[in-house]
Amino acid sequence: MSRRPVNPSRRYGDAGGGAALFSLSKSHSPPLLSIVLIVLGALLIVAYFHSGSGSGGIRSLVSRVEGDFSCTFEVLRALPILKKAYGGGIHKVLHIGPDSCSVVSNLLKEEETEAWGVEPYDIEDADANCKRLVRNGIMRVADIKFPLPYRPKSFPLVIVSDALDYLSPRYLNKTLPDFARVSADGVVVFTGFPGQRKAKAADVSKYGRAAKLRSSTWWARYFIQTSLEENEVAAKKFSRAAEKSSYNPSCQIFHLRSYR
Repeated sequence: MSRRPVNPSRRYGDAGGGAALFSLSKSHSPPLLSIVLIVLGALLIVAYFHSGSGSGGIRSLVSRVEGDFSCTFEVLRALPILKKAYGGGIHKVLHIGPDSCSVVSNLLKEEETEAWGVEPYDIEDADANCKRLVRNGIMRVADIKFPLPYRPKSFPLVIVSDALDYLSPRYLNKTLPDFARVSADGVVVFTGFPGQRKAKAADVSKYGRAAKLRSSTWWARYFIQTSLEENEVAAKKFSRAAEKSSYNPSCQIFHLRSYR
């Protein structure tokens, strides 16, 4: 998909140190300099790509260099933790959000796991695998500002990432409650931290508005206003599993109960 994840890029190395190395080696052995630079470059690349973890590590790493971060790829990192928190509920999942094909494809690789996805925006630039999932009815392109075409409690677990960040409160008040309607055991919301994502003209063109990242305090008030309750049991299990696995999420993660 064309979306890019949202984190400030990091710099490695010190230009002054590199210049000193170049100056020291240049007058003695140019071939040796080339070998040293190649080895250093390889080490930096290996270290850089190992700084990402989970299924989406490399992809999210590339995106961080470009200055953005996507909570959809954070879902891929969090899948092992979600399995421990929700147990059997992870065997039948609906994922909603941009780049949903990547999440669904990874879920379908798991044993005894059924997964479906809703892509809220166009998939003109999607790869062949994503278009195949659409043809097979596993992926669906749908405007989430309107009710989803599923019966109540159709899925034990609904996971939503990034999609809510592009909705105004007018539509958000209808959309998230509808996600709770189609879930049986709960809804997991992945959303960015305030100031994490840069507003881009491309976002406005594709999503209709720039992403608005809200604070945890804002979300807490919103959940109360829409009668959405925190799934405390799942949240505690997720927290314990994350701590044991040294998993540090790059997005806000909220665990909500389904409507009773």
